[in-house]
Amino acid sequence: MANMTLGIIGGTGLGEALGALGAGQEHRLETPFGPTSGPIVTTEVGGVPVALLSRHGPGHALNPSRVPYRANIWALKSLGVTHILASGAVGSLREELQPRQLVIPDQVIDKTFRRAGTFFDDLAVHVEFAAPFCNGLRSALVKASTGLPTRVHQGGTYVCMEGPQFSTRAESELHRSWGASLIGMTVMPEARLAREAEICYALVALPTDYDCWRPHPAHVDQAKLIEEILGNVKVATQNAIELIRRAIPHVVAAAEKPCPCQSALALGIWTDRSLVSTETRRQLEPILGKYLR
Repeated sequence: MANMTLGIIGGTGLGEALGALGAGQEHRLETPFGPTSGPIVTTEVGGVPVALLSRHGPGHALNPSRVPYRANIWALKSLGVTHILASGAVGSLREELQPRQLVIPDQVIDKTFRRAGTFFDDLAVHVEFAAPFCNGLRSALVKASTGLPTRVHQGGTYVCMEGPQFSTRAESELHRSWGASLIGMTVMPEARLAREAEICYALVALPTDYDCWRPHPAHVDQAKLIEEILGNVKVATQNAIELIRRAIPHVVAAAEKPCPCQSALALGIWTDRSLVSTETRRQLEPILGKYLR
């Protein structure tokens, strides 16, 4: 794919560590949806154009419900981003998905309710979302995982809850009964908006603990537990950065092949084009422009 640019969105811990991928130029874009989480840094990694964004902003100031997901994806699209590798800390709902390992999920259950979930408030647009993560990018991550010094699990369902509080024990057991693998707070509506923007998107999930379905050892107090979780975040973050580094050449190879993510809107716009206002056309030019000219 010509003019491919890779976006990298970091979650807990990874935002600060993304600087290890290289220094570059800061962009503070004005968007129709307000400011982004923070500056987007464009650089090159191994000759590949990359745009870096810390999801929670400098100093992790934004809780999951306050992340400006629409502004973030709009801005990345405006900068020419065609593919996104995202990461985020999660709780594990399965014994075999151990803290410090990595998971490349293939499904999502969306339980959020406070977040704007579409770019298309003023027209009817329906995109296919049966497979919420790009198969080409997931394959690139799987290929890159060979030889990584931790186990990388392929597949799994991510339950995205609103937060910012964690689950009750009953909720955690309910999510397990659904067959879900992970619980987190940030993948939605990020993944859906990426699809609306026709950007390929995949997630590297970082299990930090076993949520609350698995009782903690009685001898471990709360302070020690938090210390352990933060240690898990640090190690999993290092593993995720290494996986993303290794995945970049595979992403470039995948980008040479057509992907349905890149034409998600082709059959999704139901509103009569003549009824789309000039203001909407202006605001959504980076996303809808090619379909409204």
